Amino acid sequence: MDLRPLWLAGRLLTRLPFPEPSPFEPRLSGLSVPWYPAIGVLLGVLIALAGTALATADPGVAASCVLILWVWSTGALHLDGLADSADAWVGGIASRERTLEIMKDPRSGPAAVTAIGLVLIAKWAGIQALIASGSAWILLLIPLLARAQLPLLMLTTPYARAQGMASEQMAQLPRRAAWAATLIAGIVSIAIAGWIGLALCLMTLAVFGLSRRTMMSRIAGFTGDTAGALVEITETGLLLAVVLAATLIS
Repeated sequence: MDLRPLWLAGRLLTRLPFPEPSPFEPRLSGLSVPWYPAIGVLLGVLIALAGTALATADPGVAASCVLILWVWSTGALHLDGLADSADAWVGGIASRERTLEIMKDPRSGPAAVTAIGLVLIAKWAGIQALIASGSAWILLLIPLLARAQLPLLMLTTPYARAQGMASEQMAQLPRRAAWAATLIAGIVSIAIAGWIGLALCLMTLAVFGLSRRTMMSRIAGFTGDTAGALVEITETGLLLAVVLAATLIS
């Protein structure tokens, strides 16, 4: 079995020590996409184990450690996409061309800083609540479902730019494998967490649908930045939703 697509997916989405996929072939970029949910599982296991191991520590400190590990392990890749998208959506003033232009600007404006700050605060609060309630295992599912959206996005949404890494991935994307990976992510979530997993899957689809509609309305497609923003928004939304739901039920 050729594991080079998995290595490439791991090197792209994380800072973890995945082997270099050598020799590299252009088609590997597309073949790596169905492995994105598997990378989500790995990240989920990592942060869930950290949350469980720190269960006896102060919940605020434990949540801070888990969040730092979470951000470090992803290299803040998706936070960067969130920041660029926030600046572009605020500064683009409903102009497709202006929105895409701002997204390419490496500088961060007030909208970017605010978006990152709010997401990190929300994640910290959600992690703290899960650790305090002894439910840190739920962290396993959140990175999985968030990254399962990436192949789904490439399957259903055009790329907004003429050129880019995602356009190359889409050209080489094995569509059956991508659909299968997305479906398996949902099945695994339900198998692990039952009705909680089902509820998280449904919310993930809702976030995906709303986000895709927003992307299509503004820029007629997606970019790497909006894909990263989708991951961060989904993770944050799932964290807050599962905590609020547990509070209402109890």
